[in-house]
Amino acid sequence: MVFAQTSRSLVRRFTTSAVRRSQEWQQQGVPGSNLPFDINNKYKLTALFVVFFGSGLSAPFIIARRHLLLTSSK
Repeated sequence: MVFAQTSRSLVRRFTTSAVRRSQEWQQQGVPGSNLPFDINNKYKLTALFVVFFGSGLSAPFIIARRHLLLTSSK
């Protein structure tokens, strides 16, 4: 009985401290503090978004063009 109470209290203390420690890197109340990129420079942010989404959206068309060029040259 004593072992069960002790283990429950240890687990409870560990889980609350682990949750508390995992949030130390975030600044609460600051917009964008949990993002992996800076959102303060709007031109740099726009360029990053264009490169990120542009590369993903253009990849199928570039692959299809390459495939068509390879099949037409044979």
